[in-house]
Amino acid sequence: MSKRYHIWTIGCQMNVADSNHVAAHLDRLGYEPVDRPEDADVIVLNTCVVRQSAENKVVGKLGALKPLKERHPDKVIALMGCFVGIKPNPKLQERYPWVDVFMPPSEPAPLVHYLSRDVQDAEDRAHEREATESRWRLQDALTTQSLRHLALHGDVPVTAYVPIVYGCSFACTYCIIPYRRGKERSRPLEEVVAEVKDLVAQGVREVTLLGQIVDRYGYDWGGRPDLADLLHALHDIEDLWRIRFLTSHPNFLDERILDAVATLPKVMPHIEVPVQAGDDRVLARMRRGYTVDDYRRLVHQIRERLPDAAIHTDIIVGFPGETEEQFMGTYRLLEELRLDKAHLARYSPRPGTVSARFMEDDVPEEEKRRRHRLLEALQERIQREKNQALLGERVLILVEGKRKGKWEGRTPQNKIVFLEHPEDLRGHLVEVEITWAGPYSLQGRLVDVKR
Repeated sequence: MSKRYHIWTIGCQMNVADSNHVAAHLDRLGYEPVDRPEDADVIVLNTCVVRQSAENKVVGKLGALKPLKERHPDKVIALMGCFVGIKPNPKLQERYPWVDVFMPPSEPAPLVHYLSRDVQDAEDRAHEREATESRWRLQDALTTQSLRHLALHGDVPVTAYVPIVYGCSFACTYCIIPYRRGKERSRPLEEVVAEVKDLVAQGVREVTLLGQIVDRYGYDWGGRPDLADLLHALHDIEDLWRIRFLTSHPNFLDERILDAVATLPKVMPHIEVPVQAGDDRVLARMRRGYTVDDYRRLVHQIRERLPDAAIHTDIIVGFPGETEEQFMGTYRLLEELRLDKAHLARYSPRPGTVSARFMEDDVPEEEKRRRHRLLEALQERIQREKNQALLGERVLILVEGKRKGKWEGRTPQNKIVFLEHPEDLRGHLVEVEITWAGPYSLQGRLVDVKR
């Protein structure tokens, strides 16, 4: 019987990419994916702690695996991601003794070594945690790049995430990422190009380049090659049809990047650039490094350079000290700028961050929820109005697959479009006339299959 693995992933797109890379390593070792942890020989939890709700789900999953491990001690349980962090954590290992392998974010090496070694000797098993800690100390020598295996597991997706910057060195006061993913590290341009070429050879037609601050690609080695250079290099890859990147930062989304989006047809006009708050005092407490007017000017600059671009943002409501008037500044800014999408979140203090250590979480939870609902209703109205302007228009979508019986794809601006058609459209670039528009998706009819 073949060996089997199950990977559970929560959190950001970077975690999705990390899980794909872990799966690729397991494939190389002869494992096959299964849908249920009960059926797996190796169980991987890829975790997130950006918000308390995500951390609670991780703790719940770990608790559910304990009796499974007790019944089947030969099953290998691996814990990966931001819940683990970048350094060995003895307290975490003591709290979850049924976990066999602890893996830093984006680093499959500990699991690969654990499964590759001769585990027949019971004494070797007893020393595994000590060996794991030793390997972590050698992490700089055993990088993700040296171990990366580019094959994807299962059906080849039409779109794929490709990390280009790991970690973050720009510490906002609320953000736990620098503490859990480490300092900013860019991948060599040649390595990224090689990975994308390999993905395209397997059938991937769109890639999304990932970084906590993706615009800072190359900053850790002096700035060149930078993100614009990488976009140009990827644009030359035959049979790669679309390129996206996220997430940007107002301080680092520069003219070279905007020029690359404007002049390279494969780079989609879709910019994700979080504002987080619409009040200068709140932004200063967040240590974001810009003002509301700076952000407003950036949005105008993007629209002037890229008239058809969609702009997405992130908002945190209920940050420590946020008054009603400061919140209304955020409301008015969203109402004024009419962005294409806003990812909304209620502030959640994260252990070890500056805001958790030095700022009182003084906005009541119910008030956070009220503010969240107000912004949600405003943004829903804006998105509905913007999407309804597309009624009768023809758009190009890359069909990614089926959902609820309908084909699903995205416009260049990253708007979701559904359509019905009897033939297999997966992986095709098609022209669609928009026949219905809601705040979160569009529907259309097929006009032509372009390729």
